[in-house]
Amino acid sequence: MNGGEVKEVEAPAEPLEWRFSQVFGERTAGEEVQEDVRVWGLGCGVNVFVIWTCTGLMDFDIISAIEFDKTGDHLATGDRGGRVVLFERTDKRDHGGYRRDLEMMDHPVRTHPEFRYKTEFQSHEPEFDYLKSLEIEEKINKIRWCQTANNALFLLSTNDKTIKFWKLVTPFGGLVKYSLYVSLCCSALSVEQIQEKKVKKICDMNIDPSKATGNGNPACSIVKPYVTNGGCADRSYGYLSKDFSFPAGSFAALHFPTVHSNETSLSARCRRIYAHAHDYHINSISNNSDGETFISADDLRINLWNLEISNQSFNIVDVKPTNMEDLTGGVDILYCLCFTVCSSSMVDNHKFMTPEVITSAEFHPTHCNMLAYSSSKGSIRLIDLRQSALCDSHAKLFEGMEAPNSKSFFTEIIASISDIKFGKDGRYILSRDYMNLKLWDINMDSGPVATFQVHEYLRPKLCDLYENDSIFDKFECCLSGDGTRVATGSYSNLFRVFGCTAGSTEATTLEASKNPMSNKNNNATPPLRRQAPAPSRPRSLSTFARVGRRGPESPAVDANGNAFDLSTKLLHLAWHPTENSLACAAANSLYMYFA
Repeated sequence: MNGGEVKEVEAPAEPLEWRFSQVFGERTAGEEVQEDVRVWGLGCGVNVFVIWTCTGLMDFDIISAIEFDKTGDHLATGDRGGRVVLFERTDKRDHGGYRRDLEMMDHPVRTHPEFRYKTEFQSHEPEFDYLKSLEIEEKINKIRWCQTANNALFLLSTNDKTIKFWKLVTPFGGLVKYSLYVSLCCSALSVEQIQEKKVKKICDMNIDPSKATGNGNPACSIVKPYVTNGGCADRSYGYLSKDFSFPAGSFAALHFPTVHSNETSLSARCRRIYAHAHDYHINSISNNSDGETFISADDLRINLWNLEISNQSFNIVDVKPTNMEDLTGGVDILYCLCFTVCSSSMVDNHKFMTPEVITSAEFHPTHCNMLAYSSSKGSIRLIDLRQSALCDSHAKLFEGMEAPNSKSFFTEIIASISDIKFGKDGRYILSRDYMNLKLWDINMDSGPVATFQVHEYLRPKLCDLYENDSIFDKFECCLSGDGTRVATGSYSNLFRVFGCTAGSTEATTLEASKNPMSNKNNNATPPLRRQAPAPSRPRSLSTFARVGRRGPESPAVDANGNAFDLSTKLLHLAWHPTENSLACAAANSLYMYFA
């Protein structure tokens, strides 16, 4: 794609054949997710905790965040219990090096990507704000890897209110034990020394008894004279030979030091805590390419932090209205109409305030002065920090226009963007709303260059989805490292992969299971390329104040008539930065696939 137009290619890439790699924490058959209900009470300055538990998978085991580091050698997941679990890559070729290095050479890849559990730590604990009488959940909302330094790993994790900066190191650098045993004549001397040292490669330095003889190494055709200290006379002084033995009758044996490698583990240390800067729930954090700063975003504000300063931040975006009642002015009417309003005529008869809130924010991957944030009205704003300290005005605005005859009560709800991601080169932005994936070119703000339909078959059931709150589910999205494919999740633990190059019709539906291609949809709706924008913008209600009761979830069918389950949803997934490898979170299970 160049100059706002889709670049022509000779032949689109063939659809990928996805295969199962690994699963961590797979649920057993019939195991249901149970909610952990906490009742907080205040009485005479004492907290009262009432916890209801039952058998099955607890709610706090469900994965709520997932992120690869820049190398793809480490993967971090966060759950609703405030824990961060780390995985490291283990598949290496016999000659050393990682699989990504091997792909640049002529050696064939013999193994699929493999990760192993490394460690876990408790990042956040449940808290209670006594001034606001508000419970602060420990659930991890976002995880972001930072730049490494001195062989240590760094990451940011956040819940609704507090951001923490973690350093992951190997305690004492690993433990290595050296043992030296020397026996002389009838007396024995034993020396044992323990040192704390990091070992990258371990080799056996013991003499092979099968090669040792009374007169030296049998591999040598010439018998070499020995001196009393065990060295060879024809060698320079101080030369230490590995394959040698003492003359018969002189010394019994000499055992060289053996290096014993213990399994190393990572230790998490909290370096900084960034708190008390957000009045509303934090929905995004993003690292800057300068390696020194990051942003955090809630519903109304975006703050800029320095990693080394935890007690001060700068507010760079503020969309808080002058009158806070504007954010909740339409709540009562919204509640009355939530089960009856399904036509555009009702929307036209009511002029509601439609407040706009921030839903996601991310720094540009290469330009430290640029960032983008999305809103509940389906728009994306690109801002430049060089323009002003408070970025009330945007450099570019990206928004899709709906046809006038397609607007309804749910138009703005389903248009709310739940996630945005920059491409690796920073040229394109991928956004996810409830119905579609959209690919935007930052050089062309007239409309998306490609639209991929994900939930179009759910449009007739929007009323049911609103009643059971499924319409407010926030699905994440991701791009491949080369920018040729995009992916996002859906219901029934399904996820979809689309080709975004010109001429590509790849639209694959897979299931988060050990047989991902079992639900492959060969007749999936192809991606829609850029269309002419509608002449006017629809008018609809805001989704900031979400009102409605949770009812029973209605059975539904997809575009092919297959029943799907609204209670099982794949919200979080991540694409490996350099390979065609996906990590998907389905409830408490982490599934990994490669192509």
